[in-house]
Amino acid sequence: MKKIIYLVPALSLAGCTSQQVEEKPNVIVILADDLGFGDVSAYGSTTIHTPNIDSLARGGVCFTNGYATSATSTPSRYALMTGMYPWKNKDAKILPGDAPLIINESQYTLPKMMRECGYVTGAIGKWHLGMGNGNVNWNETVKPGAKEIGFDYSCLIAATNDRVPTVYVENGDVVGRDPSDPIEVSYEQNFEGEPTAISNPEMLKMQWAHGHNNSIVNGIPRIGYMKGGKKARWKDEDMADYFVDKVKNFITEHRDSSFFLYYGLHEPHVPRAPHQRFVGKTTMGPRGDAIVEADWCVGELLTYLKKEGLLEKTLIIFSSDNGPVLNDGYKDGAPELAGKHAPAGGLRGGKYSLFDGGTHIPLFIYWKGKIQPVKSDALVCQMDLLASLGSMVGATLPDGLDSRNYLNAFMGTELKARENLVIEAQGRLGYRSGDWIMMPPYKGSQRNLTGNELGNLDEFSLFDVKSDKGQKSNVAGRHPELLERLKQEFFVQTDGFYRSEVEEEPLK
Repeated sequence: MKKIIYLVPALSLAGCTSQQVEEKPNVIVILADDLGFGDVSAYGSTTIHTPNIDSLARGGVCFTNGYATSATSTPSRYALMTGMYPWKNKDAKILPGDAPLIINESQYTLPKMMRECGYVTGAIGKWHLGMGNGNVNWNETVKPGAKEIGFDYSCLIAATNDRVPTVYVENGDVVGRDPSDPIEVSYEQNFEGEPTAISNPEMLKMQWAHGHNNSIVNGIPRIGYMKGGKKARWKDEDMADYFVDKVKNFITEHRDSSFFLYYGLHEPHVPRAPHQRFVGKTTMGPRGDAIVEADWCVGELLTYLKKEGLLEKTLIIFSSDNGPVLNDGYKDGAPELAGKHAPAGGLRGGKYSLFDGGTHIPLFIYWKGKIQPVKSDALVCQMDLLASLGSMVGATLPDGLDSRNYLNAFMGTELKARENLVIEAQGRLGYRSGDWIMMPPYKGSQRNLTGNELGNLDEFSLFDVKSDKGQKSNVAGRHPELLERLKQEFFVQTDGFYRSEVEEEPLK
């Protein structure tokens, strides 16, 4: 395979070195929400078709060993943004919608790096990294937020689409807020007179299974309580179109500049309420239809970049924040209608799980005409995008980051990257080294309310995931020396963070 050379003379950009790409590409990171390894047909699924996402895989680097750091949303997004292991930050866990920003304003971040190197930066879609200082007034400009960690523009949902507040926040301001109908949010108690799934079940168009029985918005029960902001509340079925339009507007506005865009898809996270034109597109109910909607979003982006003459000038990274889950709080038929579809693609576990299905995710890198199509078994992690993109644009990185530069692997010119990686699921830590995964013992339930396995094992366990993709056989007894070596490496890297008793995070 012909190697691609990325070196050109230096540009006079603050914080950047002379190691610049021949053409300074726009960079778009697309992060799906709860999309599993087996949810895209690029990895062999025959039960669902994702042609637009697949085009990125076929036309670029398709990683078979791509990882998020964590099996849940907030910590994996934290790692992507900061280049740091999230288990080092006690606040990097599933956040409610009114949580404060968990990234320190002085902290080095991916968008700050890109901005220092001459990029206009934008964040559109799902956020889930906290906003404000812990006492948010949604009727005023909310800060700190995306702007304070490096984004010039943002249009976001604060947390997840199943959590209040159910409003869009653009550059820190709630879109459509009405001073005469102020927004109030609480995760502790309801506001007097406000309907909930418990008090007013007749108002529901979607039934809850567990946890999602608080305020009702658009006939859908949520986590948390909300009052006011009637004109500002989103319509779930229109969310995909809303954010696609925002993405197109951002690209148009900055088509003559170098831009970095973080595009957080909300699909297929619950509540799965795709637009009517996608309903019934699969046999798997709302979850399958939501994945088709996500694929449409990617297709709209690619078509628009081509229309604007920017497709060959844009590096696109597609991935997911964690593994899949079927029953995540609503009775939408996802478990019953899955049929032969395997969302984790044969991997064990899924969202919330320390087993491989929790963090082993789809990952594709595409740059039309610049990256040659290749399937790569290199072990790579989203956390390493910061250092790798930094190498591409010539950034000078601070010391102490966990992110590592594997630019050649991401560009497909090398087929090796990480030797090892610490993985995390709600505070529980595991260790992948080469083709091996070592899981230490943890006390606790085998499964949570979703039905997904958590990975709480009674003893140190060892799995050869090259020959045993589904982690069916613990071979620790056959390889005592290897197990001991991996244990020692794990303890050195985690440096006191491992605890056998970890309190399970509530699903709220």
